[in-house]
Amino acid sequence: MPQWLSLMIESLPSLLWACMVFTVPLTLLSFALGLGVGFVVALTRLFAPGPLVMLVRFYVWIIRGTPLLVQLFLIFYGLPSVGIVLDAFPAALIGFTLNVGAYTSEIIRAVLVSVPKGQWEAAYSIGMTWRQAMYRTILPQAGRIAVPPLSNTFISLVKDTSLAAAITVPELFRAGQRIVATSYEPLILYVEVALIYLVVSSVLSSLQARLEKRLSRYGGYIEAAS
Repeated sequence: MPQWLSLMIESLPSLLWACMVFTVPLTLLSFALGLGVGFVVALTRLFAPGPLVMLVRFYVWIIRGTPLLVQLFLIFYGLPSVGIVLDAFPAALIGFTLNVGAYTSEIIRAVLVSVPKGQWEAAYSIGMTWRQAMYRTILPQAGRIAVPPLSNTFISLVKDTSLAAAITVPELFRAGQRIVATSYEPLILYVEVALIYLVVSSVLSSLQARLEKRLSRYGGYIEAAS
């Protein structure tokens, strides 16, 4: 067996362990929390009073205008200077959540605006409150439109979690770095890490395509029924 293949096989369990224990949970938690933040921010920008709108716009402007790596460094290395000390994983979780929240808020805001105003009027005409109209009429339609861009954000987040290695989170890329430090084979190990990211991203892309196909079929049924 070639030496490079033997090294890849030996390192694979450690890399997969880091992926399952740190990369996957960090991705899922960050996306779920970020989606919640994005939903609140989007609703605030569309329906809240002026001062709150300015506040969330400032948040989105800051997050979208600065690199994610810098944001992670500010949280993990910068906050201790003002007495706020966080472990690596919570710091990464906060950083990714805030970043995802800003970007998904723009997606959610756009898809909510894309729903025709007549849908609101139809919901109100049958006696629905604002909350009922939102959850029963607007969100089901907006959700189908939001799936592709939100799925792309999720897939990008899987790869972006590699930046957490810079603040010592022992995720997939960090595990690869540690093995490189002892094996002195950076090309082989980083190719292996890249292949794992590629496999995960490909699986998620395939699931996204199936979900979009099913939702488009469902959307066709709705249009035909109407």
